[in-house]
Amino acid sequence: MRALVITGPGQAGVREVEPPEAGPGEVVVDVERVGVCGTDVELFTGTLPYLHTGQAAYPLRIGHEWSGAVRAVGDGVDPSWLGRRVTGDTMLGCGRCARCAAGRGHVCADRYEIGIRGGWPGALAERLPVPVTALHPLPGTVDPALGALVEPGGNAMRAVRGAGLAPGERLLVLGPGTIGLLVAQIAAARGAEVHLLGQTASSLAFARSVGFEQVWTRETLPALRYDAVVDASNAPGLPALAVDLVEPGRRVVFVGLAGTPSPVDTRAVALKDVTAVGVLGASAGLAETVELYASGTVDPRPLVAATVALDEVAAVLAGRRPAEWGDAPKVHVDPRR
Repeated sequence: MRALVITGPGQAGVREVEPPEAGPGEVVVDVERVGVCGTDVELFTGTLPYLHTGQAAYPLRIGHEWSGAVRAVGDGVDPSWLGRRVTGDTMLGCGRCARCAAGRGHVCADRYEIGIRGGWPGALAERLPVPVTALHPLPGTVDPALGALVEPGGNAMRAVRGAGLAPGERLLVLGPGTIGLLVAQIAAARGAEVHLLGQTASSLAFARSVGFEQVWTRETLPALRYDAVVDASNAPGLPALAVDLVEPGRRVVFVGLAGTPSPVDTRAVALKDVTAVGVLGASAGLAETVELYASGTVDPRPLVAATVALDEVAAVLAGRRPAEWGDAPKVHVDPRR
């Protein structure tokens, strides 16, 4: 089968590889749609920390935001999964340790991360092996594009939960990229008053185009009470700003990751009695995200700028962005093209 393979920093291409077989407790999925995200770009450029700690190594096959249909099941898997449209968890715990037993498999020390960590092959391929325990069925109202947006939506869902807002309270989201906009959409659907802080005119204009009127830069941000602040950016200075801006006694949520350390003055955290929440992975947010998309309450498909073929992914990872795609932040891939 065809799969995208990264062989070194800046070096990637489509290769013929052996198709996966469904092992015990596993299924094989025919991949319908895959999202390209910032983690994929960092694996392509060689900047992701996992590459320097030995948790990831070249050659590697990326892709962890996906949807598809089950084509084969392994021993011990209910045959009723065959033909079902699914998405799945990226974080695959060992299933044996205390963290996994406590429902925290997404931080298992021995976990795989599909297309990222431990060598588990990713979804930028025609087929993908997945443990059946990681699957989430997709209702008929969730098309391939929505299915591939469940994983980033699950991260956003966890961030919104972590913000601890009641309807009518005010949320500030730092960074109007895919995750930031998903946070904004989900929070707005739950009744929050959503504000977004961005930097470029194009990203701010796109945020307005999908319905958010309270969009600001650092210079124009109004001095309001922010009941929660979510940092969904990759800017090392914004976590500290989140603590500065949040209302005392409330919450800041860190779901974005900068390429360098992000200093936060813990004196400000303590003196303001702020609760800081970190989000790693979508695991606990996937099921609710599927339900939200299926109901039509949130439709993130306008965030997808284009859907490209597998042969075009290397160029996308290298920064190709045709003007006709517009300013939407997400690129999808159809590996069947």
